[in-house]
Amino acid sequence: MEHYRKLERMYAVAPINGYFRPSLRIEKGWAEVTIAVRDEFHHTAGAMHGVVYFKAMDDAAFFAANSLVDDVFVLTARFQIEFLRPVRSGKIRAVGQVSEESGRRIHASAELFDSDEVLVGRGVGEFARSGLALGSAVEYR
Repeated sequence: MEHYRKLERMYAVAPINGYFRPSLRIEKGWAEVTIAVRDEFHHTAGAMHGVVYFKAMDDAAFFAANSLVDDVFVLTARFQIEFLRPVRSGKIRAVGQVSEESGRRIHASAELFDSDEVLVGRGVGEFARSGLALGSAVEYR
C-alpha cells in the first residue's frame, strides 16, 4: 500500500535516523524496525544503552499505529518499556502491533529481539492523532 511506503520514506529521511541507521517495514497495524548494534550505543558496562531499546520499540509501535491513520501524523502520548536482557552486539529487531483503536487514541505494543531471536525487551504505548496533516511538512511523499 502506498501509505505504508510513504511512511517508510518519511522515516528514512528523519534526521535522528542518520545516527541510528534503522530500517523499517510497515503493514496494516504492524511495523518492524531493525538496527545494527554498534559500540557507540554502549553504556560503560559494555551493553546497549536503554535509549536504543526505547527508540526501536517506540518507532515500531508508532508506525504500526500510524499505518492505520492516513491523514495526520500520530504522536506518542505514553510509552512504557521493560528491559529483559542486555544486548552487546549483532542486530536488534522491534516488532510493533496495534492492539486497540479507540477514538483519538491507538494502543500498540512492541517486542524487541536480539540476533538470536531472544526477547530482550517489551513496550506498550498510547498514540494520539495530531492536527499535523501528513504531507510535505513531515516528508510524507
